[in-house]
Amino acid sequence: MTTLITSTDTSSSASPGVGRGLALSVLRLHRSALWLWLLLVVVLSATMLWAYGPGFHAADTEQLKRCRQSVEACHFPSGPALDRYDTARSYSTLAVTYFPFLVAVWAGAALIGRELETGTAHLAWTQSVSPTRWLAAKLAVPALLITAGTSLLIPLHRLMWSEDVGLLSVDWYDRNVFPSNGTVPLAYALCGLAFGTLAGLVLGRALPALSVAFAALSALYYLGAEYHLSLWPTVTATATRIPRLPSDALDLEQGVITTAGTRIDNNLACTDSEGAAELRRCMADADIREFWITYHPKSHFWPLQLAETGVVLAVAALAVTAAFVLLRRRTATEGVAV
Repeated sequence: MTTLITSTDTSSSASPGVGRGLALSVLRLHRSALWLWLLLVVVLSATMLWAYGPGFHAADTEQLKRCRQSVEACHFPSGPALDRYDTARSYSTLAVTYFPFLVAVWAGAALIGRELETGTAHLAWTQSVSPTRWLAAKLAVPALLITAGTSLLIPLHRLMWSEDVGLLSVDWYDRNVFPSNGTVPLAYALCGLAFGTLAGLVLGRALPALSVAFAALSALYYLGAEYHLSLWPTVTATATRIPRLPSDALDLEQGVITTAGTRIDNNLACTDSEGAAELRRCMADADIREFWITYHPKSHFWPLQLAETGVVLAVAALAVTAAFVLLRRRTATEGVAV
């Protein structure tokens, strides 16, 4: 027999005091996770500030000394100071890229799945807190904390990355650097929270929800890494000579156009020609009229970042909407006022 649970005071559920009480209860129940997240943000911030300042300057000074001793050493940076700097920079980049959404997935699954599993969610719904308001508070508090922490880490990472010019410089489109140098990590973090919440509502248990949400977010992250370059129009340069791109451009495809006007992809004919005369002779022999190359200039960094961010946030919004719809339907069948 189904037990009907009703709200005793629906007016109080809409009061600001109840909202503050819900937020404080979330912080109290998960204060250990909150302290761990704050500790992580502090440690990462300190590491990146060290890499930006003392770490970089020590590595740069060490490399300059090696260059004075040997020209060959200039082309192969190494040394204790440089190794420490590279380690701090590399691990900070990995942490900024992955930790926020790992924390977010855990938060969503633990906040929702655990409370449904232990029955504390149903208890809250009997104490003048509607399920909708309960879920909104469970989402809002971790979303605010994750947004605040990630919004601090991203500018620090950009600061650390921008300082390194000529030492261990990395291109803006590098697969390990691009995701952590803009708004993308925050979008995946919020999406992880949404996935964790939805999985927690569907499964009603914390650990299975964590696994499912992590798998779903990993799949989304893989798709983003594979296809984010196609989210913004590329630039195509065409010329009667082999196009020369800026050194910071991302070369995607290149080829030739025959005298009949046929475009041939990935054709590198005549690219090794030396001198204008040899190039013209090679083009005549190969029936080539023009060369073309497709690329992303450095100015496309933010359009690509914002395009991927928009797609991921749209997915997150769909997951959150699905979570509220599922909660409303489930509680309606149990007779709970939403």
